[in-house]
Amino acid sequence: LRMPQVKLIVTGDDFGYCPRRNQGIVDCFLAGAVSNVSLLVNGSAAADAAKLARRYNIPIGLHANLSEGSPVCEVLKTNSSLLNQHGFFHGKMGFRTALSKGLLNMSEVKQELKAQVELFHEITGHLPPHMDGHQHVHVLPEVRHVFAEVLEEYGIKYTRVPIEPGLHNCDWIPPSLMDFYLGVEEDSFNTVDVFTRHGIRWPDIYIGLSTMGKNMSVSNIWSAIDSAIVEFMSRAPVTPQSTTVTIELMVHPGYPSVPPVGGCGEGPDDFSQSWERLHELQTLIKPELQSHYKTRNVQLCSFKDL
Repeated sequence: LRMPQVKLIVTGDDFGYCPRRNQGIVDCFLAGAVSNVSLLVNGSAAADAAKLARRYNIPIGLHANLSEGSPVCEVLKTNSSLLNQHGFFHGKMGFRTALSKGLLNMSEVKQELKAQVELFHEITGHLPPHMDGHQHVHVLPEVRHVFAEVLEEYGIKYTRVPIEPGLHNCDWIPPSLMDFYLGVEEDSFNTVDVFTRHGIRWPDIYIGLSTMGKNMSVSNIWSAIDSAIVEFMSRAPVTPQSTTVTIELMVHPGYPSVPPVGGCGEGPDDFSQSWERLHELQTLIKPELQSHYKTRNVQLCSFKDL
């Protein structure tokens, strides 16, 4: 099978989470290892992240956050269905539980998403070319409709649909995490029609669940990309020789957070303090990964290059 021209968007998520995350993502960008970033506007170092993006001309989009830390919408900071009894968002699993019990007010979800787009515009000087969801909240039932409406209202063209080819064969992922990933996958399948109806687009292929944290390696990234392309080409109708395949690889590089600095209002979480972020950074900047891109006709780009 002839390998097509590949446009690869390597997105560094959680830009703005803390100064050390920002520095790690910038180092990756300058090394040519990350080509796009996703900003948490409620992150404790969001304003600093926006400055860095401007200074180094880093393509930046919005990582919409409804699950970690505090809302940015003033009205929702005190009394809202999006908050737990401690006054913070419900958390990755807590948000899903509250949603399934019908406890979340969708007009408040919309209000917060719009406030995050407005704040993004305020601190970067432009609207986000792409917008996805922190901890994949944007593909959840009900939320997906509101999310799509917000993107359409602001003319934001691109998002992320986390359906990863070959995920089921990744036997190194622990069962509890695999259950979460398969839930994300099912929600994503159910979101495709909604996003399509609203004229929203996303890359042909998504990769990033199987390559997160300690599981990331050069060979792991490559086999994920290769098998995804093979699967995509086999599913595509008769493909002309000139086919370009677009892929988004979601990554989380950074230097480990040191509490109390960082987070989105309630301090940094375990993953951000762990060595796994640094491991991702060190893997992504390896020269053999870069040279592999060249030999395989892979061009790194951002959403606005699609």
